[in-house]
Amino acid sequence: MDVLRLSALVDQIQETLQSSFEGRAYWVSARIMNVKKYPSSRRCYLTLEEYDNKIKTAEMRSVFWATTYIEIEKFEKSTAQVFRDGIEIICKVKVRFHPVYGLNLDVLQIDVAHTLGTLELERQQTLDRLVKENSATIQLHDGGYVTANNQLPLPAVISQIALITAPNSDGQRDFNQEILKNRHAYTFAVTEFLVTIQGDQAHSMIIEQLGLIERHKITFDAVAIVRGGGSQADFRPFDEYELARSIANFKIPVFTGIGHDRNQSIADLMARQQKTPTKVAALFVEHNFAFENKLLALKTNLFVAINDQIQKAREKLDHAKRLVKISGPQAILNRGFAILTLNGKIVTDPALVKENAELKILLKDTAIYSTVTKKIKDEKGNHL
Repeated sequence: MDVLRLSALVDQIQETLQSSFEGRAYWVSARIMNVKKYPSSRRCYLTLEEYDNKIKTAEMRSVFWATTYIEIEKFEKSTAQVFRDGIEIICKVKVRFHPVYGLNLDVLQIDVAHTLGTLELERQQTLDRLVKENSATIQLHDGGYVTANNQLPLPAVISQIALITAPNSDGQRDFNQEILKNRHAYTFAVTEFLVTIQGDQAHSMIIEQLGLIERHKITFDAVAIVRGGGSQADFRPFDEYELARSIANFKIPVFTGIGHDRNQSIADLMARQQKTPTKVAALFVEHNFAFENKLLALKTNLFVAINDQIQKAREKLDHAKRLVKISGPQAILNRGFAILTLNGKIVTDPALVKENAELKILLKDTAIYSTVTKKIKDEKGNHL
């Protein structure tokens, strides 16, 4: 039996591999797993794996060295997601064999464009799923998403606000400063629901806070979900299906200000997006200012209407006075008529006048006292 030293066998393996793979690089598609990043030394160790119907069909240990670690940074910046287990990538690799550490793949480059396309596809699939599975509360209309939440009517005045934000964050500070120091000196009651709003479980924690708001003893006028700036990867939780569905079906109007001006998350589409925490707070202030202006306009219109009614009443009263004046006893006497009185009362019913009755006849400037000697009925006016 021929016995080889292990190093001799390893040398043969190395020579064979070098003869086949030396100076060559390959583009491969795989899922990354067991990712261990060391930013300080700028290295990342991982495995590239392939699956067929959830059955692992291949696995290779792989590494990013200091010279290629920048590829991970480019990936995270461009794709807005953390380089972590479970992501499917296309990457350029070369085969390396070490006598002690064995066979590895050195990762030279990541095809970010492929990942971006995959992410956009996933995002569109999420949106399609939201519409398909929630057709009663989420519809696509003229290129925009109409949801039960973003169609909720706003109260005339927004005073009770539920704020979902991270503790001691820029978003928390910016929102509260804008609310407290608003130029109209309006008072708002802000109840904070503090939670970490970045990381893989951020969307679940935000959903929990929405549940707390719904069960809270206070009936809120609006919900604000805010966070300050950050890397694009920090905004990934706002594209999660469950969070988007929760917002779209929430019974209180939700406003998002998650600190990015360029991009629009799926959560933004389900709610009322205001880009930044400051803009969300400013919207609440301006909403109440608009209501105050409406009240001032109503007040002005009311006073105008009251004055108009008073003026009309005065005109009617003046007209009535004129009618009374021209219809009064003295006016009648001045026109040559007489007023007949009986026992101090004006006679309007001839039947009350009997023969021998004592009458007083008033003329313009004379009073005549008379006794009735004869009374004749004159229906046809023959005596006029």
